[in-house]
Amino acid sequence: MSGVVTGDAVVLGLQPARLPSRALAVLVDLVVVWAAYLLVMLGLAVATASLDEAAVAAVSVAAFLLILVGAPIAVETLSHGRSLGKMVCGLRVVRDDGGPIRFRHALVRGAMGVVEILMTFGVVACVASLVSERGRRLGDVFAGTLVVRERLPAARVLPVPPPPPWLVGRFAGLDLSAVPESLWLEVRQYLTRARELDPAVGRRLAERLADELVARTGTPPPAGVPASAYLAEVVAERQARDTRRAFTEAGTGADVGNRTGVGTGAGGEFEAGRVFGAPAVAVPPAVAVPPVVPPSGASPVTPPVAPPPAVSPPSAPPAGGSSATGFVPPA
Repeated sequence: MSGVVTGDAVVLGLQPARLPSRALAVLVDLVVVWAAYLLVMLGLAVATASLDEAAVAAVSVAAFLLILVGAPIAVETLSHGRSLGKMVCGLRVVRDDGGPIRFRHALVRGAMGVVEILMTFGVVACVASLVSERGRRLGDVFAGTLVVRERLPAARVLPVPPPPPWLVGRFAGLDLSAVPESLWLEVRQYLTRARELDPAVGRRLAERLADELVARTGTPPPAGVPASAYLAEVVAERQARDTRRAFTEAGTGADVGNRTGVGTGAGGEFEAGRVFGAPAVAVPPAVAVPPVVPPSGASPVTPPVAPPPAVSPPSAPPAGGSSATGFVPPA
C-alpha cells in the first residue's frame, strides 16, 4: 500500500499497479487502437485514391495523430483515468493526491506514451516502471499521476476455533478490562492461523500471548491447560460478554419504549379513573366492616361490603358561558 496524502492532509492507502498488470492493460489498449487505426486507414485508402501523394501523406499523419494519440487522451479524460485495458485489469489513473485526472494530465501521459511505448516498443516504459518505487513510467512522473489498483481481493475472514468443551465457563469471573485491543487482535490472528504455523513456533507464540494475558488479567490458567486452549477460552468468554451486553442494551431500549404511552401516570402505570381529556378522579377504597358477633349458638353473619360511591362525570358548562372563566361562546 502507498501512502498518498490529499490536499486536506488525509493519508490514502492506495495500492500502486505493478508492471505485469500495467503491461496487460497497455496491450489490450494497443490491440483496440491498432485495429481501429487499420480500419480507418483502409477506408481512407479507398476514399483518397484520386488524391496525390502529398494529400495522402497528410491524411495518414492526421489519422495517426487522431487515433493513436488523440483517442487514448480523450478516453482517459472522459473516463477519469480508465481506458478499456485498465477497466479489464481493474486499474485507474489518479493524481498524486488521489484525485481524478484532467485533460492536461492525460495530454502529458499521451504525448510521453508516443516516445515510451510506440517509438521504443515499450522498452523505456518497462525500465522506468521497474526502477520507480511506485511503478510509474516517465509519463506519470511528468504528469504527476499514479496508476493504482481499483479491484482488490476481498480479505478472507476466518472464524476463531471454539475452545475445548471441558473449559467452557471456567473463566467467567476473569477481569478483561485491562486487556488492550492490540493484544486481542494478536490472539485472534494466532487462533485463526494456528493450523498454518509450525507446531514449535505456534506453541512458543501461544505461550507468549498467554503470558501477556495473564499479566493483564492477574489470573493464571489452571495447571495442565495448554496455552492455545487457554487463549481460545478467553476469547470465547469475551465474545459471550459482548453478546450479552448487546442483548441487554437492546432489551433495555425496548422496555423503555413499552413504558411510554398516553394516559399513563408516574412509573408508566395507568391511573385509576383516568379519562382522556378529563382530570383524574380518585376512587375511594372500599371500607371493610367487621363481622357482627351473634349470640351463642348462632352462626356469624358478615354484612355485605358497601360499594364505592358512583362518581359522576364532570358536568358540561352552561349554555350562557362558564362561571369560572366568563367565556361566552359565539352564536
